[in-house]
Amino acid sequence: MTDPATTVSPLLGLPGAVQSEGIDVGVAAHYGNPMIEQRSLVAGRAIVDLSHHGVLSVAGPDRLSWLNSIASQELKSLAPGGSTEMLLLDPTGHLEYAVRVLDDGVETWLLVEAAELPGLQTFLDRMKFMLRVQVVDHTLVYATIGAMTDAPASVGITAAAPNGVPLTWLDPWAAVARGGYQYAEVPEHPGTRWTYTETLVARASLPALRDSLAAGAAATAFTATATAPAPAPSSPTGAAASAELVKPAGLLALEALRIAAWRPRRAREVDEKSIPHELDWLRTAVHLSKGCYRGQETVAKVHNLGHPPRRLVMLHLDGSEGVLPAPGDPVQADRVRPGSSEAEPERVAVGTITSSAIHYELGPIALAVIKRIIPATSTLYVESEGISISASQEIIVPQSAGSVADIPRLPRLGARTPVR
Repeated sequence: MTDPATTVSPLLGLPGAVQSEGIDVGVAAHYGNPMIEQRSLVAGRAIVDLSHHGVLSVAGPDRLSWLNSIASQELKSLAPGGSTEMLLLDPTGHLEYAVRVLDDGVETWLLVEAAELPGLQTFLDRMKFMLRVQVVDHTLVYATIGAMTDAPASVGITAAAPNGVPLTWLDPWAAVARGGYQYAEVPEHPGTRWTYTETLVARASLPALRDSLAAGAAATAFTATATAPAPAPSSPTGAAASAELVKPAGLLALEALRIAAWRPRRAREVDEKSIPHELDWLRTAVHLSKGCYRGQETVAKVHNLGHPPRRLVMLHLDGSEGVLPAPGDPVQADRVRPGSSEAEPERVAVGTITSSAIHYELGPIALAVIKRIIPATSTLYVESEGISISASQEIIVPQSAGSVADIPRLPRLGARTPVR
């Protein structure tokens, strides 16, 4: 079977396209100007090629109850057309898969990073037992298109609808989901402005989309199955008017906006030690009262009684050196050893950069996972290309995260007073 992650997208044939590297190879990093592409995305006038992502579906009458039994999210009540996200954890609560979930009344669609798809499909197949479910890989049939709008038609994209319901996933990150919990202590979460969607279209239609964009034509000429007639020129409003301005945007633009929204991404923010609490992912991907699932005991214990050992922060980076840190670069802080007579503190590693970008308004920013004990007021430093870059923290997950259960202290046992 052809692996979409190693296949060059037709949209890389657009003028100015520069291919991404690493985990996003096969689609465009940018089309010449990531800053303008960010602005176009924010304005709802751009689309992002995510055709390297994987697409699975689960069919059968037991699909939602089965997924509900193994995932962190409550899925039994997911209505046709509804969107959510779920995490699959290992028995000790560490995060294995992050899945975007959409149901159309007949099938439940699972959108994942390309690298996750083989392992996820194998895991699901092993967990079926005797239930009436069937897992199918649709990656070679459908491709994913991203946009910063909750109305894909406004950017000229008509979703595929094999069972009569348009396959557009609306990211729940804009608000705390039912049954979720937010650790971020801010008056207004930046995620409230994250109006992000992913729409499934026929992969065979990508060349038509490329040609439409290359010609500067309205993106309404593109549909999930074929090229449709463009709306009448006399139409003054709606998709006809906005589609004329639709442009392609690369992953650099999308990543910058994602980082600014504090939105975790499985392929970037997660390592083998990650638990959902560290990334504030209880906000939208975990239902705290849904019942048992694999890893649920750890989720409950850390949330109610403990603290996550690490925490996610957004870093505002000093850009004077002209170096943007890369994922994996170490984050350091100053430490003075107790009783030390040295005047200069020593630098110690306290975390790792997970994502970085240059934002069109905020400048150089990054997400990093650092030790929980690092004070919020500490100045951090990122070592990249032999240069030490100073960084200030914007707190996402505070040191106080967890221990939400109000459990009264038991009286200390002491010597008994003899009964007289």
